[in-house]
Amino acid sequence: MSDLEFDLLDELYFVQGFGYLQESLGWEDVVLMETLTSLYKKAMIKCLSGPDEERFDQVDIFKEGKELYFLATKKGLMAHNTL
Repeated sequence: MSDLEFDLLDELYFVQGFGYLQESLGWEDVVLMETLTSLYKKAMIKCLSGPDEERFDQVDIFKEGKELYFLATKKGLMAHNTL
């Protein structure tokens, strides 16, 4: 897990929107989207359309990311807590 992935997972213990993550981390859009995509592909985060609406289809974070919410999965939390 990269340092960026670790720092992003720190923010995803609770459901957070893209805008919150960008403001909290202060990263460029592309860096945030790349890191979200990396964690998503590793099944360490899940995407939501709204705070309580999990997405079960394949999500293109670069296309839809600014409108989504994110949450660490059990796998992501376990990986984050064992480092």
